[in-house]
Amino acid sequence: MSGPAASPHGWLILDKPRGFGSTQAVSAVKRVLREAGYGKVKVGHGGTLDPLAEGVLPIALGEATKLAGRMLDASKVYHFTIAFGEETATLDTEGEVVATSDRRPPLAAVAAILPHFTGAIEQVPPAYSALKVDGRRAYDRAREGETVELASRTVTVHDLRMASGREPVQVESAFATTAGRPDPFDPAAPLELADSVTLVAHVSKGTYVRSLARDIAHALGTVGHVTYLRRVKAGPFREDQAISLDLLNEIGKGAPLEDHLLPLEAGLDGIPAHDLDRTSAQAARQGRVVSGNALPDGLFLAMADGVPVALMESDGATAKVVRGFNLPDTAKKDEDT
Repeated sequence: MSGPAASPHGWLILDKPRGFGSTQAVSAVKRVLREAGYGKVKVGHGGTLDPLAEGVLPIALGEATKLAGRMLDASKVYHFTIAFGEETATLDTEGEVVATSDRRPPLAAVAAILPHFTGAIEQVPPAYSALKVDGRRAYDRAREGETVELASRTVTVHDLRMASGREPVQVESAFATTAGRPDPFDPAAPLELADSVTLVAHVSKGTYVRSLARDIAHALGTVGHVTYLRRVKAGPFREDQAISLDLLNEIGKGAPLEDHLLPLEAGLDGIPAHDLDRTSAQAARQGRVVSGNALPDGLFLAMADGVPVALMESDGATAKVVRGFNLPDTAKKDEDT
């Protein structure tokens, strides 16, 4: 009777469906790997997605879990829809309505306001968030009826634009109501009011899209909440690399994991790789300082015979291990065979 298959190391990019939690996704991957005969595999995720959000959720397997923390720091890209006229307690479709407005902004006003939310901005996180207040999650306190006050934080919105790509009609008036067209300069011009708008945002870590939607609506003289939220990119991982839960479950039924598993180094996009000789690779595996070999400056991925050895930091003359990887030494395997 054969034993468990060799433990996998790398990334599965899951297209998380709406209503499915990030922790549930990790549990699903663990279950599928057990069913596929891999035994106990260390599994983690690279950035929580709210249950009501969908899209790219990087799942780290084995030694790739050592990079999950770096993935939390990576920037993300979201598509999201703001419905104007109602603000909810949770700033999404789950909470009760706490404010209403009959104002609907023209598309031109939406387009004009977006540059004001680009770059470094101050943002107050939602009361219904996982941030801790005096040791307890904010959403737990909010659900118990407490008034949760969270401090403003600086985040970066690298890019913010309308998803449709349409050029809205330019009007002088910034706001409009559902009752009519207030533009006195060109009363014959059509004024396209928006009940909702879908935007694309490339944001830094720590940015809450729900708060961004709330603040955009307020700046437009109305209120709003998020009705649709999809993450299309997380760090280097894109939605075209993501697999559905159905495809994930097929792995548990015998479909090749290799068809969907990305290598550990896929999570280090933008970090240069550098090949070490066998002596230096052995030193790095033991956590020792490596010198010579025309080392690159700064952070680099040390490789040996195509296998990641360690993430290392170099001053050009010596390099120290930042994070070591315990992967099979293929050169040693070749010697043994």
